[in-house]
Amino acid sequence: MEFSKRYCLFSVLLFVYVQHFAAVNSIGVNYGTLGNNLPPPAQVAQFLKEKTTIDRIKLFDVNPDILRAFAGTGIFVAVTVPNGEIPNLVDIRYARRWVGSNIKPFYPQTKINYILVGNEVLHWGPQNFIDNLVAAMRSLHSALIQSGIKGVNVTTAHALSILESSDPPSLAKFRPGWDIGDLAPTLQFLRETRSPFMVNPYPYFGYSPEQANFALFKPNRGMRDRYTKRTYTNMFDQLIDAVYISMKKLGYGDVDIAVGETGWASAGDSFEPKCTIPNAASYNGGLVKKYNQGIGTPLLPGRKFETYIFALFNENLKSGVTSERNFGLFHPDFTPVYDIGIMRGTTGVPDQPGPKPTPSVSTPPTKGNQKWCVPKAEATDEQLQSNIDFVCSQGMDCGPIQPKGDCFNPNTKRAHASYVMNSWYQSKGRNDFDCNFSGTGTITTSDPSHGPCSFLS
Repeated sequence: MEFSKRYCLFSVLLFVYVQHFAAVNSIGVNYGTLGNNLPPPAQVAQFLKEKTTIDRIKLFDVNPDILRAFAGTGIFVAVTVPNGEIPNLVDIRYARRWVGSNIKPFYPQTKINYILVGNEVLHWGPQNFIDNLVAAMRSLHSALIQSGIKGVNVTTAHALSILESSDPPSLAKFRPGWDIGDLAPTLQFLRETRSPFMVNPYPYFGYSPEQANFALFKPNRGMRDRYTKRTYTNMFDQLIDAVYISMKKLGYGDVDIAVGETGWASAGDSFEPKCTIPNAASYNGGLVKKYNQGIGTPLLPGRKFETYIFALFNENLKSGVTSERNFGLFHPDFTPVYDIGIMRGTTGVPDQPGPKPTPSVSTPPTKGNQKWCVPKAEATDEQLQSNIDFVCSQGMDCGPIQPKGDCFNPNTKRAHASYVMNSWYQSKGRNDFDCNFSGTGTITTSDPSHGPCSFLS
């Protein structure tokens, strides 16, 4: 009998151990959608699952199309409640309706693991949102439990403006006013619910030419904290330990830390010289190497912090300076902007980043694959124009559908879309998902070529 009890206890502990460590396997990525040339969510989900080691994404909203697309993929999905919903969520009835509309239809088929209540609320305000943040988190947590959902944690992501200082980490502390009034109650809630304290550390914003190597995970002399006697060889570790020290000073050093956002722009305006492909590859590649090694930080050795890189794609509709539109790891056609070792079949991050991939070009017609991609009969002109705009914006040769081109006639949206959609399908590997086009494309075995217009095959 005693052996049986011990065996059962061991089995339970082993299950908890496996579940805990299985939850953090690989690096995550923030999936933003501010672009008019981005691929459909179903293609994104399939690409991440089959071609990359990314096993978790973080959304800045609760996009139902994305949640549906990631169902059954095994990829974890973190969703974000808009900041403006915070005061409403304090009401448990509203919180239950929110869960019923935004979580229950998708969970557990879609592996939603976090609900972030707002994004960088303390940094952006207004005060009404800040004052109601913890109450909204508690209400939403209760709504999940009452709805029978026990596998989703509630947290919120903080900009590092919550720190009064971070250099050296030993002297770091949270800003007065936010520390006791807002962050201590937040940390208390996270401790009770075993959720992580999520922060957005960006060495990118602390970059200076003098500290370039320190910011970019490159060899450097390091920075020694004279109080803890620890030496820091990169700014990321310095920021994480500054957060940890600040938490510890409030009595919450036992709460886990997660990284909600961190990244580096690969292109920028002339006054943004730090925004280059080599710098972005060095930072994000160094981050992936560090994560995979599981070495932690000087004050938290051996820790693997759940980390989400910003961002999945370059997003061409983001406002502001050029760098804002160039944080992506991938172009919208899924080609890497640079290599950081997250593609399946690669051995790791190269020491020197490769050049920016050249735009995709059409391949000459070849025999042997008698399948073509054409629009579905029900596709609208608006959808077809969107397909044309997408393909032609990705560097494909759209000259044949221009005036005097071999495929200009008949001069209709459907005819032009047929040509460019098929060109995309053929040059991208002839996978069925390359002909999805948000559900407007279909595969045919009838050659759509006509007159002088020869379709790739």
